[in-house]
This record gives sequence, C-alpha cells and structure tokens, in this order.
Amino acid sequence: MTLTAKDRKILACLQSDGRLSNVALAEKVGMSPSPCLRRLRSLEEAGYVKSYAAILDRHKLGLQIVAFVEVKVPQVADVAIVERFKAAVLREPAIVSCFLIAGQFDFLLKVVARDIEAYSALAQNVLLRLPGVQDMRSSFVLDAVKDTLVLPID
Repeated sequence: MTLTAKDRKILACLQSDGRLSNVALAEKVGMSPSPCLRRLRSLEEAGYVKSYAAILDRHKLGLQIVAFVEVKVPQVADVAIVERFKAAVLREPAIVSCFLIAGQFDFLLKVVARDIEAYSALAQNVLLRLPGVQDMRSSFVLDAVKDTLVLPID
C-alpha cells in the first residue's frame, strides 16, 4: 500500500488524538466521513495503525524511576538462550521496551520503577537473573527533554 497525502493526514491526526470520532477525523483531513472511515480501515488492515492506547502519566502512577539498562548476553549466537531471554522480558511488566542492539552490549531495556529501592530489587531479583545475562549497565533518566511516541510522517 502506498500512502497518499490524505493517508498521511489521517495518521498524523490519529497520533495527536487517537480518540477522534470518524466525523471529527474526516473534518480535520478534509474528507466526508464514509470515505475517511474506509481509508482508515485500509490503513489499519495494512498494519500502519498497530493499536490504540492511552498514554498514561507515570508520575501519577508512582513510577518515579526510568532506567535504560544495557544487557550483555554472550551467548547471543545461541538461539535458545536468546529466545528464553526474550520470553522472560515479555513477561516482566517493569520492562517497557527491549531492543536488540549492535555495539558493546546486546540488548537495551527501558525499565520503570517506583523508586531507587524498587529498581534495586528489580535489578537484583529479575534483570540479573534473566536467561543468559552476563553483564548489565544501568543509566537513570534525570529529565525527559523529549519523550514521544509520535513518529514523523513525511
């Protein structure tokens, strides 16, 4: 599917406000509601829209700590170990993102915790015990200069 200018407008509007009604979305992108809804459904079916979700305020939920954790798994060539590592990461709610990366470490995790004591317990009882973990390095967020889920749509 090739994105048209209208498709891009629809996606940009949805990124700003995923709760827009179809009528409001159609108005914002300059379409009538029925064709706008058909186009939106096509975008969803093609996988451009993965899901809809509310973005929660972690501070109001008591999650004061954000850490980026680099993890070394020396057996990264061992598919079974990597699959066990990935499965364990998927089960842990405090790990909100996980990326396989190139460089000195193999994985980059984004982790949230209530406070430094909770992070310490998580690190010792969960992160260091993930399958295959040999080394780990944590960096703590002091201030979020930019933290967005909005993707550039050119």
